[in-house]
Amino acid sequence: MKIYEYNKLTEKEISLLLKRPAIDLDSTFKIVKPILKEIKEQGLKKVYEYAEKFDGLIDNNIRVTSEEFDDSSRQLKQEKKDAINAAAENIKRFHEKQLPKNYSIETQPGVICSREFRAIENVGLYIPGGTAVLPSTVLMLGIPANLAGCLRIIACSPAKEKIDPAVLYAARVAGIDEFYKVGGAQAIAMMAYGNEEISKVDKIFGPGNQFVTAAKILVNSDPDGCLVDMPAGPSEVLIIADKYADASFIASDLLSQAEHGKDSQVILLADDKKLIDDVLKEIDVQKEYLPRKEYVEQCLNSSYALLINSISDGIIFSNKYAPEHLILNVDQAESYVDKIINAGSVFIGAYSPESAGDYASGTNHSLPTYGYAKSIGGVSVEMFMKAITFQNLTKSGLEKISQTVIQLAETEKLLAHANAIRVRLK
Repeated sequence: MKIYEYNKLTEKEISLLLKRPAIDLDSTFKIVKPILKEIKEQGLKKVYEYAEKFDGLIDNNIRVTSEEFDDSSRQLKQEKKDAINAAAENIKRFHEKQLPKNYSIETQPGVICSREFRAIENVGLYIPGGTAVLPSTVLMLGIPANLAGCLRIIACSPAKEKIDPAVLYAARVAGIDEFYKVGGAQAIAMMAYGNEEISKVDKIFGPGNQFVTAAKILVNSDPDGCLVDMPAGPSEVLIIADKYADASFIASDLLSQAEHGKDSQVILLADDKKLIDDVLKEIDVQKEYLPRKEYVEQCLNSSYALLINSISDGIIFSNKYAPEHLILNVDQAESYVDKIINAGSVFIGAYSPESAGDYASGTNHSLPTYGYAKSIGGVSVEMFMKAITFQNLTKSGLEKISQTVIQLAETEKLLAHANAIRVRLK
């Protein structure tokens, strides 16, 4: 990790530290667009071709069978099932509180307006499966979709022949029984456009690599496609620490994020130079025991530590960066919470590691990256729903509001709008 001193940086140098590495979407689009076009036009045949080409699929049936679901439960050790069940329960408890409330109000006598929520009927969940098995993502997406009341929930994940038992068991726990062995851009195209056997969905959720991200952006802008949850870049964590923090704790948090992949972003802001030095020593010790050491080292080569003047300076920097994950490993961490404006998920205090939120604390780990935390939050129950407004006017209510509507309509020279009021008052 590179080390910088906040005091010695120019404004331009600070702004460069706030930037994420550029993602070359143009070249990715050139690869992804033909895939989407062919699947849109030729359907399931092309899905199979690309699944075989990119994922090595050898199964001639991409839909997971009920027998495969049953086998996953038998193959998985009980301690793994217990962990998935416990995490699912916490996720459910937290997300149940997100169910939005309907309301009705009489804005003036005889004019009643209301707002009611309805579930999105068909949703698609993308579960990455390239370099890691992610049953936690199945829970994070499937549980809120079920709580919202979505009628049909389908999931896709890449596989050569079988989906990992932990992923299928998590799908059963989350209430998903329609699961396909397809990954990458071809999975996004299949869900967005549908085909002769698989109906399209109305919205796609879930993280993925650059090809998945590009495919989501493209189907989101295609009238024949569907909406998506959010664009997503590589995973990231920013840690703010003071001299009281334990260097081994911080090193473990940085490494837990770095092992996601070489493109992950890990940043340490600390007000004590000795702490930074101790953290770097701890990283060297701890990384030797990690099976994904190669990914870790590639990530750390493009990451940095920043020596700051104060924790308040760290908060200001963090709000500008808008990290996916923010860890406050400082004394009296709770006192800084109100100052956090931009972050996907915040971990408060020395005993709140990011991995707790990734798996089992209850909050969602599908979060905005690449600075999108400035304008959007993580996946929630509400994202699987949409609000519909209603209005019910009595004749006397229409009479009372009539002149307001007529005057505004005439101001905008939309006389048919005004006439729709007048004909009812005659």
